Amino acid sequence: QVQLVESGGGLVQPGGSLRLSCAASGRSFSTYTMGWFRQAPGKEREFVASINWTSGRTRYADSVKGRFAISRDYAKNTVYLEMNNLNAEDTAVYYCGAQNRGVGPYDYWGQGTQVTVSS
Repeated sequence: QVQLVESGGGLVQPGGSLRLSCAASGRSFSTYTMGWFRQAPGKEREFVASINWTSGRTRYADSVKGRFAISRDYAKNTVYLEMNNLNAEDTAVYYCGAQNRGVGPYDYWGQGTQVTVSS
């Protein structure tokens, strides 16, 4: 059974930092691209960042470039999203997903973790 389990969300002040984790299990993800998405209240889910599990190639949404960093740990089968200089517009539920061979729809999703940026 494939599982993606996010953690690390919470309440942070503007300008603060958080690190999200996505623990993947249930199959090999060597051919997958792992992505982070987010959904704010009343808005559609939007792409944040992705990383190819094998090559390490990364992509970022323009809104987070220079502030967020995605990485993966082979030994722990975990993907991370380091978020810095957070602002209110980053408030959302953050989801981890897995996309086979980096094309088409994402095949697997986690349950999400809430990030709230507020003073």
